[in-house]
Amino acid sequence: MPRSDRPRPSLRAGLSALLALLALAAAPGGAAALPVPRPAVAPEPAPAAASTGPARTRVPAAEAALRRLLPPRHALQFTLLPGPRSAEGQDRFTVSGRAGAVVVRGSTPATVLTGVGWYLRHVAQVDVGWPGDSLDALPDVLPGVPQPVTRTALVRHRYALNDTDEGYAGAYRTWEERRRQIDLLALHGVNEVLVQVGAEYPYYAALQRHGYTAAELRAWIPGPAHQSWWLLQNLSGFGGPVGEQLIEERAALGGRVADELRALGMTPVLPGYFGTVPPGFADRNPGARVHPQGTWDGFARPDWLDPAGPVFAALAADYYAAQRARFGDSPMYRMSPLHEGGTAASVDVKAAAGAVQRALDTAHPGAIWAVLGWQDDPTRELLSGVDTSRMLIVDGMSERYENLDRETSWAHTPYALGTIHNFGGHTTIGANTGVWLRRFDQWRAEPDSALTGIAYMPEAAGVDPAAFALFTDLAWEPRPLDRKEWFAAYARRRYGAEDGYAAAAWEALRTGPYSTGTDSAQPQDGLFTARPSLTANRASAWTPGNMRYPAASVRTALDALLKVAPRLRRSSAYRYDLVDTARQALANHSRVLLPQIKAAYGAEDLGRFRLLVGEWQRDERLLAAVTGSDRHFLFGRWTAGARSWGADEAERDRYEYDVRSLLTTWGTRTASERPFSLHDYANREWAGLLEEFYAPRWARYFASLDRSLVSGAAPEAIDWYAVEDAWAHRTTAHPTEPSGDPYALARAVADALPPAGART
Repeated sequence: MPRSDRPRPSLRAGLSALLALLALAAAPGGAAALPVPRPAVAPEPAPAAASTGPARTRVPAAEAALRRLLPPRHALQFTLLPGPRSAEGQDRFTVSGRAGAVVVRGSTPATVLTGVGWYLRHVAQVDVGWPGDSLDALPDVLPGVPQPVTRTALVRHRYALNDTDEGYAGAYRTWEERRRQIDLLALHGVNEVLVQVGAEYPYYAALQRHGYTAAELRAWIPGPAHQSWWLLQNLSGFGGPVGEQLIEERAALGGRVADELRALGMTPVLPGYFGTVPPGFADRNPGARVHPQGTWDGFARPDWLDPAGPVFAALAADYYAAQRARFGDSPMYRMSPLHEGGTAASVDVKAAAGAVQRALDTAHPGAIWAVLGWQDDPTRELLSGVDTSRMLIVDGMSERYENLDRETSWAHTPYALGTIHNFGGHTTIGANTGVWLRRFDQWRAEPDSALTGIAYMPEAAGVDPAAFALFTDLAWEPRPLDRKEWFAAYARRRYGAEDGYAAAAWEALRTGPYSTGTDSAQPQDGLFTARPSLTANRASAWTPGNMRYPAASVRTALDALLKVAPRLRRSSAYRYDLVDTARQALANHSRVLLPQIKAAYGAEDLGRFRLLVGEWQRDERLLAAVTGSDRHFLFGRWTAGARSWGADEAERDRYEYDVRSLLTTWGTRTASERPFSLHDYANREWAGLLEEFYAPRWARYFASLDRSLVSGAAPEAIDWYAVEDAWAHRTTAHPTEPSGDPYALARAVADALPPAGART
């Protein structure tokens, strides 16, 4: 399927022209000053003249987004206008107007959309979530605003997306899917967005000037689903080689994403260059000081070119010039040297950090270096080598642990309170929402606080609409949020009207999965997706091994959602939430069933063992059926998207393996089998994946235990990696459209499970 209608030259022709231009960089002024032409961009259709006032007061990018977000009859009732920032320079919007004629002013086009989002939630009382909406509840004539309302951003930086989002949320998404994401981020007040799609292009272009062939680089660059970890300097090559067509089309798509963000007044946060190089770089570039980085979870890490040594400045200049050619400029670049165990060796980290910032400043004067706050990073040594006033630490650990002191740890470097409430894109609900609210208020109130932003960074976005809505609200509400009030209001607008059962459902979820503490950043996963074992207590080695909230809260929520008024069941928001809650109730029940199966096996009670295994397998079938009724839980969309990018059958098969392996083995046998392994790290309860991978895996295991009980012999010793890797190389197709009635299937789940108060 086509992925972009942006006019583009062939990659070979484009690179030839770029390399010729780069050759001029040796002249005085260097590559940083080189005027590289941007590719042409297909313009958006002109907005309808009737929708706003004179051209000088229109906000065309916001108008175009509004027409995508709302039905035409409602979009035409808005007038969108530019407005001033606050006296302190913060983004601001004002909402006013009478019925059928709503006026929204904002300091940027994105802030105008944030004002529209505020109006929809607080005046029209509907939700546009990520995913799901209740727009069908809007009246034909939109309600007026009793008194003009102004909101000013409490923080300058409203950052979104994790370094892993490109992989776990879907590296093979289309332009339409990515534009929808941008629209939703703007609607919820985000102003800085990490852009990774196409990030291989500047490496591919620049390194051809430093001794590498195109074929060598295409083999070094991983498949798109694994590229996030290549950019973090964790691995290379896996899932490749990548094709020329893919590199070109991803570069074109990334440029288009960056252009759309700029049109809305948002910042495209681009990957910066900090020294990642392929093997053999020093042999091809005399004088280069290169340091091997060892391994990461069994993968050979790319080498690190010492930024303080010779050659780095020239390669960085080539990188930034190539990046500018396809993505344009940005005021913010994302880099994390020595991520998760990188080796400094003899490198002077302070000097290296200063050299990285100088290279960035040469190419993009005044740009901000965004670095992830994760584990021990950024170190004091790194921070001591840079101008910290031009850094932003996006904190990935804000919701973990007690007694955090960010001011002291990071020497008053500006930082954003962040959340990584989802690892690997798990289909699981819940977040440490009380921790978010408490720490945002407390940390902002610290004397000389360096907190200047929020950072929404689940490892895969778009899987928990309530968490997204609450976290982004932090930056815009003038008084501290009351969680109970917030969830009550959310229940009302999520389905478009007041409903006692909806309110009861979300109160149960608030006190359950959305009330977890600082012991972990994420909820527990289910066991249907775990590698089979009678002692399994988690699917991913990196998730909690126990329930982090009372399981009855989800079952209570499911019962209440099933009683919501029939007129409110038509919205996509209701259908998504119903399916997701039924899925979570089944996932939680797996933690009840497996210990019972273990007890029956230990007692050598064959009859009870078979009865309980039958119940387990019934729940697996229910889980596959209910998730198959919503498009967001379809494995077929994941694989079909990957295959659509291949230039030939062999490429299509490689890209499918790229995405299948990411969800299951993750990669090599070593990565899959080592302590704290990566197998099933990105597990998810999706229709298609459940029937073809998870259920057969458990069936084989239970069959081996059954034979053992009958024969008295030891159970079969199964090489799980071999089984899983063979599956990851399959190319079977799965449905890309949902089937079945979500309500009837959720009802079947509720009927099959014990009641909320039952003893199990």
